[in-house]
Amino acid sequence: MELDNIECISSSDGMDEDEILQHHHAQFPSSKPHNHVVSSAVHPTTSVHELLECPVCTNSMYPPIHQCHNGHTLCSTCKTRVHNRCPTCRQELGDIRCLALEKVAESLELPCKYCSLGCPEIFPYYSKLKHEAICNFRPYNCPYAGSECSVVGDIPYLVTHLRDDHKVDMHSGCTFNHRYVKSNPREVENATWMLTVFNCFGQYFCLHFEAFQLGMAPVYMAFLRFMGDETEARSYSYSLEVGGNGRKLIWEGTPRSIRDSHKKVRDSHDGLIIQRNMALFFSGGDRKELKLRVTGRIWKEQQNPDGGACIPNLCS
Repeated sequence: MELDNIECISSSDGMDEDEILQHHHAQFPSSKPHNHVVSSAVHPTTSVHELLECPVCTNSMYPPIHQCHNGHTLCSTCKTRVHNRCPTCRQELGDIRCLALEKVAESLELPCKYCSLGCPEIFPYYSKLKHEAICNFRPYNCPYAGSECSVVGDIPYLVTHLRDDHKVDMHSGCTFNHRYVKSNPREVENATWMLTVFNCFGQYFCLHFEAFQLGMAPVYMAFLRFMGDETEARSYSYSLEVGGNGRKLIWEGTPRSIRDSHKKVRDSHDGLIIQRNMALFFSGGDRKELKLRVTGRIWKEQQNPDGGACIPNLCS
């Protein structure tokens, strides 16, 4: 829930039985053209692959594969949906398994379904599904935290989506200086949030700031997420600092990948957490208005060729 009375001032350095719905394969947005290039090794299996496509949901079928007395097949999930009636001939399905088709599937090698997004891998039929669940080329979920946004895509696509559809502030540079203002700091609601995207080292980072109840205590929290996979995220570090009246809090850590949901990161408390009383102390004045200035920087860890230790690479 986004609150209008929070101001972010930023500066940076730069089936029905008689009706079966036909579902089409999902198409994932990408900033790159979709080049459906499949190895010639899998061309001869194309017709067999079509046989393994469920006629109801159009997804690939995995054991148990069911068939009716006339030989029409469908997946186990859809068998329940059609009330045990064959969607092709309307005959009762029973509990007949198509063992021959299951055996044929074992001999197939197929490309990852994310081949159009860049994955070059080819897998045995029954290993393909396991790979696709963790494929590095699988699309990312939109990292916008203010709504249940269902958009998925690659990073360039999501950056454009955040800018154009969610109107997120975009900044270039590896340092930032944000001022968060809230007129009534004693009203703290879950999912009060702000989001800013930074571009540095040729990568994109999401800076989150929000207020929520931690047990009975209202707190403010700031944390950074990396727009990429977890392995890449470990190459970067960041610091956050907030203070006032001669006191300050400092947080240093590694940004979390946007593969981890915003809620998962927040609930793990992996970021700079400021208790409300401390936040009001930093704000100064009569403590009737929240005025927090959060500064920070992002740097890239580089391997030291001599000792093997990581040394920070700060962007200029």
